[in-house]
Amino acid sequence: MMLKIIRNVFVALMFLPAAGLARLPAVEATVRYMALGDSIAAGYKALPATSGYAYQLYLERAFGSITTVFFDNASVPGATSSDLLNFQVPQVARFDPHVVTISIGGNDLLSLLASPDPFAALPEVLNKFAENLGASLALLCKGMDAGGRILIHNLYEIPQIALSVQAVPVFNSVLAQTVAGVALFSPDCKDKALAVADVYNAFLGKHGLLLIERYLKRGIEVLEVHPTNKGHRVIEDTFRGLVGH
Repeated sequence: MMLKIIRNVFVALMFLPAAGLARLPAVEATVRYMALGDSIAAGYKALPATSGYAYQLYLERAFGSITTVFFDNASVPGATSSDLLNFQVPQVARFDPHVVTISIGGNDLLSLLASPDPFAALPEVLNKFAENLGASLALLCKGMDAGGRILIHNLYEIPQIALSVQAVPVFNSVLAQTVAGVALFSPDCKDKALAVADVYNAFLGKHGLLLIERYLKRGIEVLEVHPTNKGHRVIEDTFRGLVGH
């Protein structure tokens, strides 16, 4: 008796998908969007995580309707520029994206906090970041079809951290020069669009965009560098400014 029931259920399941699919409209993805990078791209500390900027770019149709955009978020909290190059970029070909957004570099800078002399260590960190980012962008260009877009945001200043106030502008200058250099000199990037979303100036002087500010208002001193949901909206809008949506 039990075998008969299992057989009947199995037969029903065989025909159910075909019947269900027959009623679905045909959907063809015209854009494949992939997010790479660190905890900011992953939506870490956003509530919920899908309030993070990368998810919202997809959900709010920055690159097209939900039914025609395939989305993959390969970012990992804690990732550095070395992780981007060695672990994330090698996976990109499996998804074959038309658009890539990147959030990277914050953890590279945070490593300076462990140094006895952060400013003496800064040039080495910046050089390594530029090397990793340049190689990552060149490889992304090589693997993407003509017309592909690679969008990366620069870093925001964290006024409550003195090192950030002094180091972030220098870091952002290195990032901008690296992107411009790859766009100009990499043969595989000639038919791609590379651009930097200026999150730094979008955040500058604004309040309510960082969790550290929220904690300090409650009298809690914690090294919390992530954006609030409101901050993610600002990052999302800054990327939208590059794509015209």
